[in-house]
Amino acid sequence: MGQLRPAPVAVVQARMTSTRLPGKVLAELAGVPALHLQLGRLAECRELAGVVVATSTDPSDDAVVAAAAAVSIRVVRGPLDDVLGRYAIAARELGAKGLVRLTADCPVIAPEVVDEVVRRWREGDERYVANVIEPRTYPVGMDTEVMDADALLAADAEATEAYDREHVTPWVRANPERFPQAAVRLDPPAADVRLTLDTPEDLEALRRVVELAGRDAGLEDLIAAARARA
Repeated sequence: MGQLRPAPVAVVQARMTSTRLPGKVLAELAGVPALHLQLGRLAECRELAGVVVATSTDPSDDAVVAAAAAVSIRVVRGPLDDVLGRYAIAARELGAKGLVRLTADCPVIAPEVVDEVVRRWREGDERYVANVIEPRTYPVGMDTEVMDADALLAADAEATEAYDREHVTPWVRANPERFPQAAVRLDPPAADVRLTLDTPEDLEALRRVVELAGRDAGLEDLIAAARARA
């Protein structure tokens, strides 16, 4: 095995102006704001150089800044609708060789999942490694994408479609010849399981899952709890 690449920095995108569930990132989950639960779980990761929150400069996201500050997490701010632009700002400010894209829609993301995807990126020479490449096998809510910082900055410089700017990584994924890629798969698959926070129904479901599995539960227990309540 060759030398590992330097550990990347995780960037969690978060904003208050969700269409389906406004303010969801600070909704109560396991007795704390959902964002705090996620950041606490990410603190257990062993393959990260650090974690930051990327939010917007819109005043509505001052609450996100305050929530991150309350748990001593660094924040970068950028355009509300240009999430790729926010990541580019983070890449330049952090100076990391690699970035992990995570979203606040995944408050119960399992540290071992993040570590597995990151480890695959660190051990290989692909420019983009993720567990969301189709056909996906991980539950929705475990979404982890790792990319070279210069790939992200190339996307920022060259991607012009609104969809690419909003969803950050489609432009990189659409250019595999330029940015070699690798998928991380789960066996047995659990793509049928939903552990994401997007709607009021999701919030109630996650509260029940956490109640059943515990706030520190790993992937296996989360999947079992989600299936038990289905």
